[in-house]
Amino acid sequence: MTRHPLTPEGYARMETELRHAKEVLRPSIVRDIEEARAHGDISENSEYEDAKERQSLCEARIQFLETVVAGADIIDITKLDPDGRVVFGCTVLLEDAESGEQRRWRIVGETEADVEGGCISYRSPVGKAVIGREEGDEVTVPTPAGPRRWEIVEVHYKGPDAA
Repeated sequence: MTRHPLTPEGYARMETELRHAKEVLRPSIVRDIEEARAHGDISENSEYEDAKERQSLCEARIQFLETVVAGADIIDITKLDPDGRVVFGCTVLLEDAESGEQRRWRIVGETEADVEGGCISYRSPVGKAVIGREEGDEVTVPTPAGPRRWEIVEVHYKGPDAA
């Protein structure tokens, strides 16, 4: 079985989404299909086709979420002794060595990565570059525009609310 590293918050979100899909979305779609069937001929019924498409997408999402939840390897950063090294679940503040631009990222699992939300996968180029490093270290991250150097300014072990 494939293991899926997740933060406790990521696991809770996945479980909530799975429960919602099974208990709310799935029954709603079934009702929509029944209603569309009641309109008669389904061969040219766009409501029926739409509901069947939504059902297919919902079932695929449920299957994906069940797989992730079943294979979850929950890593709680708050239970680790901070040693200054970047590990899964911690938050890092990086500063671009050339421009001085700063970025704050939380290192998370692939299924919970959200770049706009400040969460990047431990398998991303930045995640790979910083894991195992510590404050003050400089890392080089490959980008399409060429290598980019970042300095690790801060490492926080406080979870999603790390400042």
